[in-house]
Amino acid sequence: MASGKRKEAALLAARAGRYREYAPPPTLRRHFSRLWSHALYNGPPAMVAVVPDGYCDLLWIDGRLVVAGPDRTAAFPVIQPGATVIGARFAPGAAAPWLKTPLSALVGCSVPLAEFEARLADCPDPSAAMALFGRLLEGTARDAEEPARDAAMIFAAADGGRPASGLLDRLGMSERQLRRRCHHHFGYGAKTLERIRRFQRFLDLCRKSGTMPLARLALEAGFADQSHMTREVGELSTLTPAVIFDQLGMRKRGD
Repeated sequence: MASGKRKEAALLAARAGRYREYAPPPTLRRHFSRLWSHALYNGPPAMVAVVPDGYCDLLWIDGRLVVAGPDRTAAFPVIQPGATVIGARFAPGAAAPWLKTPLSALVGCSVPLAEFEARLADCPDPSAAMALFGRLLEGTARDAEEPARDAAMIFAAADGGRPASGLLDRLGMSERQLRRRCHHHFGYGAKTLERIRRFQRFLDLCRKSGTMPLARLALEAGFADQSHMTREVGELSTLTPAVIFDQLGMRKRGD
């Protein structure tokens, strides 16, 4: 568990700037679930918490293109105020074959991709970089392997609050094989993926729920009770549920 100081000071990435998502073009939809941009506000630097979501992204940030591997807990990257981050979020099961690397090797890592950097570095503004970024991805997608269907099924089960172990018969695999597939495609086991997706359900409810009590939020998100939610949210984000609820509520009212 992180220190109390970090809990008080950290700001969810969603509160640190203007985040926008875009549907990928048809040529990329098999491989990427979203393209996105995040323009950070100008002003004094803040401690920004990027919380785990079960995905792997490609990021164009500070003149570098990097793979942002899956995270088990919140990351606190140093990002300059006023910077714009451009990203592409891999679809479940697409990252490992695209990158030709098991995601277990990338957990908590940012890995540079120098072959794209030179072309993107010449873009004069974020909108031009976004357009070129998409074209570069489309060119690479022609030779990319198909996403793994079993990984998409495992992710969908976790996202819907169902244990991945319930898919064993449909997937035709053992518990050990399921664990190996999860580590390959998500960086960690099914239980960790389920925890992270439950945490993401909690975040979605915080954005939409208005004045719902925390105890009700816990049950709606799929936690056993409020104390379970407090423990899990703290371990994954270093923040308390009340702090997250306040930050996302502020975003809802302010935007």
